[in-house]
Amino acid sequence: MSPRHLPKNVFVAIRQCIDDKAFCLTMLNDDMSSHERFGTSVPNKNDPTGRRTRAALCLAISAMLSACAYAPGQHMASSPALPVTTDDNGDVTSDMKVPVKQIDLTLITLIRAEQKNRTASPIPDNLLGRPSGYRLGPGDVLQITVWDHPEFATAAGQPTPNTKSSDAAPGFVIDSDGNVQFPYMTRPIHAAGKNAVQIQREVTAELKKVFIKPQVTVRVASFRAEQVYVDGEVRAPGSQAINDIPMTLVEAVNRAGGFAPTADQSRVTITRNGTTYPVNVARMMQTGKNPAAIMLQPGDLLHVSAREDNPIYVMGEVNKPLAVPPQRDGSLTLNEALAQAGQLNQQTSNAKQVFVLRKADDSDPVVYRLDMKSPVSMLLANQFPLASKDIVYVDNTGLVRASRVLNLLLPAISAGLTGALITK
Repeated sequence: MSPRHLPKNVFVAIRQCIDDKAFCLTMLNDDMSSHERFGTSVPNKNDPTGRRTRAALCLAISAMLSACAYAPGQHMASSPALPVTTDDNGDVTSDMKVPVKQIDLTLITLIRAEQKNRTASPIPDNLLGRPSGYRLGPGDVLQITVWDHPEFATAAGQPTPNTKSSDAAPGFVIDSDGNVQFPYMTRPIHAAGKNAVQIQREVTAELKKVFIKPQVTVRVASFRAEQVYVDGEVRAPGSQAINDIPMTLVEAVNRAGGFAPTADQSRVTITRNGTTYPVNVARMMQTGKNPAAIMLQPGDLLHVSAREDNPIYVMGEVNKPLAVPPQRDGSLTLNEALAQAGQLNQQTSNAKQVFVLRKADDSDPVVYRLDMKSPVSMLLANQFPLASKDIVYVDNTGLVRASRVLNLLLPAISAGLTGALITK
């Protein structure tokens, strides 16, 4: 026998039992026979058959009462709470009430104001800077040309075939002490911390001791002294050499091939001297701030997070529960998350009970509730922003819970009703 084949008054009684446990107790303790509850004849109390029938029905109702507390599946309590401490045996000794906030126009306005304040927060001063000329360092390769003196070309070395991109170009390498040696000079020139123009002047001054009016040109053939590191969701992660082009955040990402399709542009971090600075590139561009104003320094680590690392979980009575990654700019609304989950299940969902559970690292947990019984509520859902690791939960209806309990209790109910019909 399935729930749909039960008498209507029996089904209503069972559903009342699920919604109100006191109703079940009344059925057990009332002097009136349980047969009257179900529309059957009343057996004589002194009749052994009647006593057996009453016992069978009470047993079935007792099973329903115990199952009311253990209805299968999840259900949002009217006053949600989180356990704080537990005994050694696992019993909760205290709990923390979680506030439930209604999603309405007032809340949407408040959230927008908070977002505006976060957007206005300044970028740390140590990330900003003005481009400066490149300063030479150990590992850099210089190309020093003395015009009308081809013999110096041999000293610089010749290019070799099948060289790797990491191989040094032909030229004069600045050693680990920051010095560079050139023919006909009595002493090495300290090049670290200087630019190419300064080295050109010093080489010219030294060669004047040997040649008449030497014409010297100095340029950097290979930039190898300083690097930044780019990893995460870029097309070509790896180290990027700092050269005479200012190494801004935008320049570093472009050299790495740009953002990958899986990149979360709202979660970019710069690690410098052991300190990590979050940078929301998407929000900077939306508010008219140029990410190129952020200057990287030698040794900086630029990391781009993946969208799938910060999903929103949609579960409950939806057609396709899943983890939804945010958009490329890091944003995702409640309506977008439900759309990717196939919207609410029209047969089992309670549209009045759509919840968003949120627990940020630096704040207490909070639950937001939206009544989506009317399609107009989708306007609110389309303006409610979700945050990383939010949980969107759609509750079920009381009828669904009743049906699930019935499916568990059907054998006991069938046995009780069969006994009642036999003794009728």
